[in-house]
Amino acid sequence: MAPTLARHFAVEAHNNAWANHRLLKACCRLTPEEFAAKRTGFFPSIKATLNHILTVDWFYLEILERSLAGLPPHGDAARFFDPEEPFEDCAALAREQHAADRRLIALCESATDMEAVILLPRRTGVERASLHRILAHLFQHQIHHRGQAHAMLAGTRVAPPQLDEFYCANEAALRAPDLAELGFTEEGIWRS
Repeated sequence: MAPTLARHFAVEAHNNAWANHRLLKACCRLTPEEFAAKRTGFFPSIKATLNHILTVDWFYLEILERSLAGLPPHGDAARFFDPEEPFEDCAALAREQHAADRRLIALCESATDMEAVILLPRRTGVERASLHRILAHLFQHQIHHRGQAHAMLAGTRVAPPQLDEFYCANEAALRAPDLAELGFTEEGIWRS
């Protein structure tokens, strides 16, 4: 039986959490100076890039959770971006990212209607979009900026981790230690 779109997004949420875990574990090996050092990228440092990923996650998670609960957007949805970099320390940022990743997994695991209307506050007003479009955007956003942080990490003494070993069944052994650290199992993710 083919997986549903809802199941696909639940798997994507697990992949997202796993990739964040691997990347953040590597970044936590940097000194505070290396973490905040100016680098070439869309954002000027690994710290700024990873903080951006998290604040955008907070923004979208609240929007998704409120819309799915039948609530309008919060009156100050942009509050998640002040300050732009809420965390100076990679370990603290990693703890918060893991918590956000768990929220996203729970949301995707419980989603039943991928056409559910999400109310999305924008500068021009509140837009309406389907749950599946917002989830696709959120995962793409994560991948986009995580790749930039990964490339910046390549310019440090810490080797960037492999982030594309999630989907292939024959690579299960390569992700098993990280999945165990996260409390995930192959069977739980793939429902096999």
